[in-house]
Amino acid sequence: MSGPPVQLSALTEVPMPADARGALVTPTGGGLMAAWMPLDGPARVPPGRVLLSWVPTSDGLVDVRAHLGLAHGHVLLAVWPGLSGEWSRVVRPTVTEVTELHAVLRVATTALERLADCR
Repeated sequence: MSGPPVQLSALTEVPMPADARGALVTPTGGGLMAAWMPLDGPARVPPGRVLLSWVPTSDGLVDVRAHLGLAHGHVLLAVWPGLSGEWSRVVRPTVTEVTELHAVLRVATTALERLADCR
């Protein structure tokens, strides 16, 4: 995905609710879409999606984490401690690269499974 970084709020259809402390990010036709997640939202991250979660710190900064959903659970991708201001431009490259990598791996896995079935 190319182009300038965008604010996370620009990827959603509705403004962030007061109780949101996460966003489930989904690749869509060359772009990204996000859905707000409350702190008590579901723990499962769907395969190929990235869950961004953030916690405000006592000094006015934000600690951000990214988890990638896989078929059998999710993995921690990255942690960005102590971010300030518009931090979506910091996390966007990781989210974009990981979702693209997951899509490529999914295609490769499907191709390998089909080849194995042909034998």
